[in-house]
Amino acid sequence: MVGTIEAPVDTTTTYINGSLPHHTNGATVEEKLDELRALLGKTDGNPLKIVGVGAGAWGSVFCALLQDAYGHLRDKVQIRIWRRPGRAVDRATAEHLFEVINSREDVLRRLIRRCAYLKYVEGRLGDRTLYADEILRDGFCLNMIDTPLCPLKVVTNLQEAVWDADLVINGLPSTETREVFEEISKYWKERLGHPVIISLAKGIEASLDPVPRIITPTQMISNATGIHIEDILYLGGPNIASEIYNKEYANARICGSDKWRKHLAKFLRQPHFIVWDNGDLITHEVMGGLKNVYAIGAGMVAALTNESATSKSVYFALCTSEMIYITHLLAEEPEKLAGPLLADTYVTLLKGRNAWYGHKLAKGELSLDMGDSIKGKGTIQGVSAVNAFYELLSQDSLSVIHPEAKKPVAPVELCPILKTLHKILIKRELSTEAILQAIRDESMYDPRERIEIAQSHSLYRPTLLCPH
Repeated sequence: MVGTIEAPVDTTTTYINGSLPHHTNGATVEEKLDELRALLGKTDGNPLKIVGVGAGAWGSVFCALLQDAYGHLRDKVQIRIWRRPGRAVDRATAEHLFEVINSREDVLRRLIRRCAYLKYVEGRLGDRTLYADEILRDGFCLNMIDTPLCPLKVVTNLQEAVWDADLVINGLPSTETREVFEEISKYWKERLGHPVIISLAKGIEASLDPVPRIITPTQMISNATGIHIEDILYLGGPNIASEIYNKEYANARICGSDKWRKHLAKFLRQPHFIVWDNGDLITHEVMGGLKNVYAIGAGMVAALTNESATSKSVYFALCTSEMIYITHLLAEEPEKLAGPLLADTYVTLLKGRNAWYGHKLAKGELSLDMGDSIKGKGTIQGVSAVNAFYELLSQDSLSVIHPEAKKPVAPVELCPILKTLHKILIKRELSTEAILQAIRDESMYDPRERIEIAQSHSLYRPTLLCPH
């Protein structure tokens, strides 16, 4: 069909990333699939259709994990991924990709067997232009060239990709989620039912009219499509996409309604990727956006102090206290910053694209004029999140009592790191060195006090998460 790149599937493969078929809590892969099919009302001869929307690193890896686990059950499930067509691979990336291919005997043999190797030779020589959707068919994500994935079925026509989907995986950046799902909603108008959606997006929007409020990706999807929030879930955790695909042990939480979360947690769980479930959708989704904000600052601190463990620990204490403070504004009883939530924050500050971006800015290897979409990394979602959280928390209508001045101030006044990041990244009034001044301010009080304020005062502002 038009807009489709067909990826042949090896029907002899019954393994998961090279492992033997596994059992989870006594259930085989096929039994887990059958259970989800039954919940979604799928009959024999009618495959469960899983569609990834967006092909960044995590979105591509997530679909590849499902393909590895369930792709051999072709009569029962079909997995495909949508990405925009026409994105050319530049010469330097094509040369590096060729090196990666030749360094991996298994990948090299696979491409030769599929008669796909020659185009990479031509791309390396500059005799042919490769495209992102084309190489994804062979298992290469443009944002993660060094980690080859399994072959994927790639669809470049959005309507064709989603119109009959049963389970949709949102792998888009938060900044693109609303626009794409508004387009998708047009294709679902004639459907009798709607799919279940799992969002991987981490970021927020701020809306100031008629009242200041935060809009999370799951809310963006619900608003765009009319699908009730109980059928939209968020999955997040301390996950680096390439490491997960390389079978580093990891865990995540799928958050949302009782209706779906336990069933989906069971379906997604693999021996090296443990998925738990949690009902606190908002805290986890907001934290997913907040950690990207503070990860940029963490990268700056690491670069400016030559990876000083002491400076990084000071920053960690201060930024986590701000995160706790902000979540208490948004939720009456937010999930504590512990366990997987804390681990997610830690790994993002330690090794994520936002921390990488902050590090490169501080080293002078990137500039703000280059924008927040970086070659080989994708969208740096922390930049837009800095602006959204700052705009939201600078509203006088949300004022809180300053602990020392004893007068009303906007909540952002108690978040000095967020204020500094806004001046560096958005207003461009300060250099990256200002982040060190922010954490070394002699007048700054113990971060424990900010946490105590959050926990002992009635900070909760229910209008901040009002859906309309």
